Amino acid sequence: MRRLSILVLLIAWPAGAAESVDSPVGLALPDDPVLVGLVKEAIANRPELKQVKARIAAERERIPQSKVLPDPALSLGIQNDGFRGIQIGKMETSYVSIMASQTFPWSGKRTLRGDLAGIGARDAELDLRRAQLSVTAEVARAYVDLLLVRDQLRLLGKLESLWAQSESLARFRYEAGESPQSDLLRAQLQRSRLRQKRFALESDERRQLLVLNRLRGHSFEEAIPSERSLADLPDPPVIDLEKALVADEKESPELQKALLVEEQADRSVALANKDRFPDVTVSAGVMPRGGGFETMWQAGVSVNLPIWGSQKQHRAIAEFRSRGEAARDGAEVVRRLLRQRVNERREALGAILATNHLYREGLLVQSEATVASTLAQYQVGRVSFASVLEALAGHLDDQDGYLQSIAAAQKIAIAEQEISLESPGGPAAGGMGKSPMPGAGSTAGGASAAKSSVGSAQGDDTASMTRM
Repeated sequence: MRRLSILVLLIAWPAGAAESVDSPVGLALPDDPVLVGLVKEAIANRPELKQVKARIAAERERIPQSKVLPDPALSLGIQNDGFRGIQIGKMETSYVSIMASQTFPWSGKRTLRGDLAGIGARDAELDLRRAQLSVTAEVARAYVDLLLVRDQLRLLGKLESLWAQSESLARFRYEAGESPQSDLLRAQLQRSRLRQKRFALESDERRQLLVLNRLRGHSFEEAIPSERSLADLPDPPVIDLEKALVADEKESPELQKALLVEEQADRSVALANKDRFPDVTVSAGVMPRGGGFETMWQAGVSVNLPIWGSQKQHRAIAEFRSRGEAARDGAEVVRRLLRQRVNERREALGAILATNHLYREGLLVQSEATVASTLAQYQVGRVSFASVLEALAGHLDDQDGYLQSIAAAQKIAIAEQEISLESPGGPAAGGMGKSPMPGAGSTAGGASAAKSSVGSAQGDDTASMTRM
């Protein structure tokens, strides 16, 4: 009876796992209320965002400064005949002078200088937009990692229960003389390894909590309750290439900053052209002489003579034209890299979504069927106890690979929302490598963890943008 009850438990366990292959019907990740709250807190509390907002305010204060006329000049003086004494009121040519002058820049110069200062403010606003996108994506990725490690802990719990049952069965068969002692020792060894893995996963969960609490500006020890499973998340929609390219080129902070550099260079060329024309300085003054002498007055106009234009203004025009050409090339570099990343994310996400479908419709079901078949054969003595354990561990390995694949799909969707220029690397479905879940095999269930890289780019593409 004892042997029969243990076998019933082992046979019943995979049947419950069949529910994991149902198509997800929960809220999409961007609508998850826990994630929405975390993002709001991070946006409100991140010092980096406050720092950029302060810089925007500073840049905006420069705009009115650049449009104001130069400060007027006030001159006080005295003209005296001889050194023997003050002759004001005694000599006709002795007087005090009060002079004022105001310089008026050539028409259009102040407007162009204001435009250049406004470009600085717009550049800071794009930095804020990039910071907001990056903070949102960083929080979302950390939340996905938290859900993943919690799902892995739940899988580990199932595996611990499985090995406890298998140890009982191995002990019973060993005591009955039906199996070697190695079966019992193996079961005990695997249970010890599970405890070791639990320590690592629990540490990883605490680390993810530290990351999220730092991002949202809360105490590091604060818990983040969420019973959500990655398996509940619907797959992200397939990326519409044409729409994504148009939207990303319009919204990409990096591309908009590169275009700003081009606009800045064009405005600088226009201002350098204006600098070939002189500024006008108007001056006026009075010279009281005292002693009954009539007060004198003076008025004048002066201009600067751009006689060094070939070495100064013309050189400045050539400089800014070259900067404009460099800026246009820089914008094209960013545009091409952005298009590449959108295509890479589309291809990677398409492959992962197809694999997720395969997990739900084939792999998990086939893995479960393999477990049931192996258990049935073990009952009649046609396979060894090690085959049973390997089949069950393989089924868990497939479940873990499915979770890894879901996380990879969600992170690619997060990168698309972030308009990231980074290569969409990370775990991919159907990958190669060792499963993070101990005791998982790759034979009976045909299981393998999803660990391969997705579309790694050849080298790091960077765009250099000149700020003037």
